[in-house]
Parts: sequence; structure tokens; C-alpha cells
Amino acid sequence: MTSFSTLKKSSANIDRLTKEIEKNNLGGVERGGDNRYWTAEVDKSGNGMAIIRFLPAPSADGEDALPWVRIFSHGFKGPTGKWYIENSLTTLSQKDPVSEYNSKLWNETSDDSSPQRKQARIQKRRLNYISNIMVVSDPKHPENEGKIFLFKYGKKIFDKITQVMNPEFEGDTPVNPFDFWKGANLKLRIRNVEGYRNYDMSAFEASAALSKEDAILETIWNKEHSLKALVSPDNFKSYAELARRLNDVLESNVTADPVRVDPRVAESSSPKTDKTETPPWKAEDEDEDLDYFKKLADA
Repeated sequence: MTSFSTLKKSSANIDRLTKEIEKNNLGGVERGGDNRYWTAEVDKSGNGMAIIRFLPAPSADGEDALPWVRIFSHGFKGPTGKWYIENSLTTLSQKDPVSEYNSKLWNETSDDSSPQRKQARIQKRRLNYISNIMVVSDPKHPENEGKIFLFKYGKKIFDKITQVMNPEFEGDTPVNPFDFWKGANLKLRIRNVEGYRNYDMSAFEASAALSKEDAILETIWNKEHSLKALVSPDNFKSYAELARRLNDVLESNVTADPVRVDPRVAESSSPKTDKTETPPWKAEDEDEDLDYFKKLADA
């Protein structure tokens, strides 16, 4: 466990985080009723605003912990009308039946507009990040202000974190937004763009300490939720369970044969390490799932 004094001494060093961001750039948990998570509420037009502060890695997660975890997931409706909403085992660098099936679909044709590739895109792997935050301002729910939550966010917000840590223009000072003393609040500005939440107008404010009192900051730090626990293998279904669910969802699939995995075979071959980490291409924004099975196709 990291001591608070060690955390403060290392607060000016953002090298390790920027290196991890570089790894991520080379490269969800479904919340349900989990009250550990916070999300901004929007109005009827889909617009909203809030101010949050990203927090450092939790004290319970150890000295080498990062202030975020990455989780891959799939969410799509099959031709049966059933939904497949599951975390992907690729989060743990293991084989996952949906990623393998998407790779099979992709390899069946070179026609980018084919039913197979269309289905693969629908079933694509989604990437989300989860961090601890403190809610600074929540106009819709002021009772949340000053409280600590888990915050699930995507590539758009992570890009803003990357930009503030690696400024594009000479003379701009890098800021570690996860730092208690020299970090910065994020002003979330949410708009509805073509039916989806858009965070393009969100921006970090000027760098400032979250509190002038170290005792208050240490209390906040000790109240954070463990991030490592979110990516514990115990929180993921086995390969066999996921394969059975996928077969159930795709049972009447007409665009390609459903993936058929013998659960007995799947159980025995389940934890296979996936060594396809660095995608050689980018199909479209946030389609890291397509990167994954294109890499498999090229292997």
C-alpha cells in the first residue's frame, strides 16, 4: 500500500502515466444499479453540464497502480431478439468467443460492405475506462457534490486527458489531471449529437489543488474504490459461459453460421493468452474491436 506522503512526493511526476497512455493509444462493465458509479444527468434535449475531478490511484491498489482501468465489452442484439451484453475476456488478455467469431466473419469476405462485415461491426468490442472521481458540481443532483464515485468514460474523454498531459503546443505546461495538488477539474459539457452523447466541448480548467488541507485529501484518497478489483478474473464469465450465451443470442442468425463451441472443449482451452496487442490499422474512430480481429486476420 502506498503511503500518502509518498503520493505527495511523486505528484509532480507524470512520466509513468504518459507512458501508459502511449501504450493505450497503440492498443465495460455494465453498471446496472451499482450506486458506486456516477453519470451526469441530461435534460430533455440531451444537454447537460457538471464538473468533476479525477483522483489518483486508490491507496488500496498499491504503489504501481494506475488511476484508471480499461475494460472491453460487447453489447448487441441478435436475430433472436435477445441481447448479448457481456464483458470481454480480451480485457484480461484472454481469448474471447465474440472476438473470435468476429474474426471469422471478417475473414469470410474481402467485401467491406458485406453482411458478414456489417454484422462484425454491430458486434464490435467497445472500450471504456473507469476512474475514481470527486463530483465538484452537479446541478441536477447537488447531493452528489463532494462525494467520491467511479466514473465510466470512453475514448473522447480519455483523449482530453491525453491532450492535457501531452500538450500539442510549445510552452503549454503538462498537467496530470489525476493529481491532488497540481491537477485540474474537468468541466463536462454534454450535447446530443445524432442521438449520442457528445463531449467535444468539455475542457479542463486551470490547475489547482483539490484542497489546501492534506488531511482532507488523505481522507478522500482512503475512500476511493478499488480499480484493480474491477478487472479481477472473478468479475468475468468463463469462455464456456460466454460461448453458450453467444450461441443462444445468434441461434437463428441468417447472415453467417452461429459460432458453435463445445463447452467441454471451451473449458479446457479457456485461458489462452491473446498476443495481438498492437493493431496495425484504424478502421474508424473507437473501433478498437475491428483492430483486434483484423490483426488476427493478418496473423
